[in-house]
Amino acid sequence: MKTLSKKLLTLVDAATPMLEQVDDSLSTEPMLAGGWSRKQLLGHLIDSASNNHQRFVRASLQEALNFPGYDQNGNVRAQHFQQAAWHQLVMLWSAYNRFLAHVIAHLPEKKLATACRIGVENPVTLEFLATDYVAHLSHHLSQMGITES
Repeated sequence: MKTLSKKLLTLVDAATPMLEQVDDSLSTEPMLAGGWSRKQLLGHLIDSASNNHQRFVRASLQEALNFPGYDQNGNVRAQHFQQAAWHQLVMLWSAYNRFLAHVIAHLPEKKLATACRIGVENPVTLEFLATDYVAHLSHHLSQMGITES
């Protein structure tokens, strides 16, 4: 998990300065017709960090994890990311992911096989959740034109 933690930190270190350079007005424009803006996508990534933080911690403390599903569009709408300050979103995303890298680095090896069910999906392991989280984050950063250096 230490390698995965370092990968997450590398992504955050590379992405944060690029995200900071995005003009606030550009951050509100949809990236695709009818799609999310950069603000909404970064808000979705903050949600992902928040949800996965709870999943990682709870799965490390329990024999199995049953966690509710995630309504991504509803969450983006309810939190009004489009009206938030871009700089505030970038700083929150960056800080939250730096802390998640710390959490991931310290997940107990004996808990990595903990079965985790999210909503109605088939169970996966805690290790899969952590690995998938970093892949998900990387995918969405690529959508914004942010890539690892």
